[in-house]
Amino acid sequence: MQSHARERGEMKTLLVRHAPRRYSPRMNYLDRITYNPAQCGGRPCIRGMRIRVKDVLDLLAADVPEAEILGDYPDLEASDIKACLQYAAAQADHAVLKVA
Repeated sequence: MQSHARERGEMKTLLVRHAPRRYSPRMNYLDRITYNPAQCGGRPCIRGMRIRVKDVLDLLAADVPEAEILGDYPDLEASDIKACLQYAAAQADHAVLKVA
């Protein structure tokens, strides 16, 4: 029984040690996402460049490391990748209405 308690204690320590950072409302990257009807078909891009948010999200979904993405797109910054994730989170946060 003592070993189980120790295991639970070790697990608790691991959870505390690897706890995620808390979100700060000051971290707003959405101003990096731009829309231009004459560029990329009006799809959301990063800082007016022809790098679409969807392309970055597709790379992240394919488990491409952030460092590799930044190496392939030299004009891209780490904050741009965070902006893409924040944009995706904002798009996913909508109510689903059921029509009766």
